[in-house]
Amino acid sequence: QTGGGTKAAGAATTAFGEYAVAATILFTLIVFLFEAYLNFRQRKSYYKTDFPSELETTVGNIDQETKSTTTATAAADKKEESSKSSSSNGDDKKVDRNAPILPQLKSKFSNAQSYGLDKINFAICSSTYAVTEEVVFLLYGFLPYIWDKACTIGANYGWTETENEIKITLVFMGLVTIVGTITSLPFELYSTFEIEKKHGFNKQTLGLFFMDKLKGLVLTALFGGPFVALLLKIIFAGGDKFYLYVWAFTFTFSVIMMTLVPVVIMPLFNKYEKLPDGPLKDSIYELAGKLSFPLTKLFVMDGSKRSSHSNAFMFGFMKNKRIVMFDTLMEQVSNDEILAILGHELGHWKMGHTVTNFVTTQVYTGFMFYFFSLCYNSHELYRAFGFDDESRPIPTIIALLLFTSTIWAPVDKALSFIMTVHSRKCEFEADEFSVNLGMSSKLQSGLCKIHLENLGAMSPDSWYSTYHYSHPPLVERLSAMMKLDTTKKLQ
Repeated sequence: QTGGGTKAAGAATTAFGEYAVAATILFTLIVFLFEAYLNFRQRKSYYKTDFPSELETTVGNIDQETKSTTTATAAADKKEESSKSSSSNGDDKKVDRNAPILPQLKSKFSNAQSYGLDKINFAICSSTYAVTEEVVFLLYGFLPYIWDKACTIGANYGWTETENEIKITLVFMGLVTIVGTITSLPFELYSTFEIEKKHGFNKQTLGLFFMDKLKGLVLTALFGGPFVALLLKIIFAGGDKFYLYVWAFTFTFSVIMMTLVPVVIMPLFNKYEKLPDGPLKDSIYELAGKLSFPLTKLFVMDGSKRSSHSNAFMFGFMKNKRIVMFDTLMEQVSNDEILAILGHELGHWKMGHTVTNFVTTQVYTGFMFYFFSLCYNSHELYRAFGFDDESRPIPTIIALLLFTSTIWAPVDKALSFIMTVHSRKCEFEADEFSVNLGMSSKLQSGLCKIHLENLGAMSPDSWYSTYHYSHPPLVERLSAMMKLDTTKKLQ
């Protein structure tokens, strides 16, 4: 029975190896065609010229709700507007924070449609190139070719692939990174200096763009090189249970990088300044204290150095939490709206969303390496992709790359969609958290203004948004908050 089982397993592995390339290309094309179909659905939505009626009704209700409080707060808002605009560049595209939102959304609808259309056309072109490159590389043996080049370079230093696999692997990864950087560069340049500039978002110079690229490559070498080297050492020394040690290593590395990236790496690209003393700082610390959030520092980041898009995020472990706000966010919304947005972000922390996502990622990584350990010695798979010289060992990094791009690819794609759905659920929950803090109206108006400033999609295709959006469409979030408000009033 054992012999029969072994033969059956061997036959199955051989059969898979024979059809591995065809199966990989088929799956790649199916995913591409499905996502292309969604792209064209979304593209069609950008040709709409009528402002979406549901959004009009929803935002109209927001304007009506806030109208009664506008008079009481207008003087303070104008004073705040004046202090912020004194340091701005006088961009005439700024939102008038004291005016009704709906007319402003309507006035920017055509601009938002144009911006979205340009982005989706670019996505269609870039994804078509990406899948073409992937298929060509598979058919013409890109990985074996680059590995052979790495071995040739290593031979100049007396390295062999049997005795110095890690060193040759680092050369291989360097070559792959260089090729990837070169092939992606035209698309990145077009996206940044054509599309983003055309619609008034890009603030980068070519010099800053290429300096960021150089810094990114250096950091990849400094952190990625040692990571890959240690990963391979653990696989070599771990025996049949290497996936357990790899799991522990990747967990430790993730925790270290989560600490280093905001403190050491991100300041290499942007300037972080402490939020000046004043009502906003006092209000944020008061909110953090109310929620028992261990806030230690508040920063403003010069996001406007590269783009006029806005954001805010939190980082830190245990009792050392920090909040970072883009300077563009400070310009776009009022202090009360910033507080409501941070109430939403703190909701993610309070409800355990951040921890859940981290744990999910670690569990996913552990299972991936476990299944990789089962396929690690599947030489038939690697031969199908051009590594057919039985006298040479199969490089471990190649085995891992082929595993993730073939057997594991459907799992990765399915989990990615599940995480997108989960992310939207978390966004609704964080919105509800902010509503329960009494910040509903300010969160709604703040989201509208950010959407307005960023020319967000106002009428997205339902299928496209379900598949791609990690955040629910604006109208869905606003409607959900209004329902919560109505329920609270009835209680």
